[in-house]
Amino acid sequence: SEPLAWPSVSAQAASLLEEAADLLVLHRDFAAAVEKCQAGCDSLGPGTGSSSSPESSAEVKCSLCVVAIQALAEMNRWREVLSWVLQYYQIPEHLPPKVLELCILLYSKVREPQAMLEVGSSWLGNQSNKSLPEYGSLLELYLLHVLLPLGRFEGAEELVRGCEVFDSEKQLAFLGTICESRCQWTQREEKHSAAEEQQAAATETVLGALSQKLLTMLTTLRRALRSMSSHFYLLPYKKMLLATFLLYLVVVRLDPASPTSLPFIYKLVQLFRQAWAAVFSPIHRPPIQD
Repeated sequence: SEPLAWPSVSAQAASLLEEAADLLVLHRDFAAAVEKCQAGCDSLGPGTGSSSSPESSAEVKCSLCVVAIQALAEMNRWREVLSWVLQYYQIPEHLPPKVLELCILLYSKVREPQAMLEVGSSWLGNQSNKSLPEYGSLLELYLLHVLLPLGRFEGAEELVRGCEVFDSEKQLAFLGTICESRCQWTQREEKHSAAEEQQAAATETVLGALSQKLLTMLTTLRRALRSMSSHFYLLPYKKMLLATFLLYLVVVRLDPASPTSLPFIYKLVQLFRQAWAAVFSPIHRPPIQD
């Protein structure tokens, strides 16, 4: 019963694949295309393309994933690509070569090759994948777009030397490419270090100049405060405090409308004027006599 059910399921997934492709290419409706691809993969179940699933179903699932990758990339949702694909293949070793190739190229284009570091290593290290005709091209793609941009030169050399699909001539060519990339990496690191040292020296010079200016400002401020404090010591604070206290008594405790308060208020005003003139007069002016 199960083998007879597979053709109808594959036909349904193939129909969804055709709709998703039309939405992607003709209508440019990327979100709807991803939904169709998801529905098609769900209809096929968790099969990985092994003997439990027909070959046509594996091809349809691979094509659905390819369309979904392109649609997610068009929507700038490239961060979801790897997790979206792995939900239908469970482990990286089961990814179809075409899907792995697109993922490597996509994450390399967005300058995030580290996302494919472990996935590519797991796929290339799988013994059953080494017999695939696409293995050599995928290994080359992994070297050029993942390992070398990340500076993983030792891992790249080890992978090339252990690759059985490369003859000695091709191995030497790849090892030469790795050596050249290592030299370029070293030169970039040296330039970057020199630039950082120059920037640090320039920052130190600027900070030194700022520190000197700040020290000068603080010295000037200190002198000004000292001059102001020596001036304030000469002011008749006692008279000011007394006048303030008497003003409080007049406003709060006395009735200004009462005739008995007028002489007292007059004396208070005179005292307040004397204190005010003493505060805002020059230092050399003699103090006002009581």
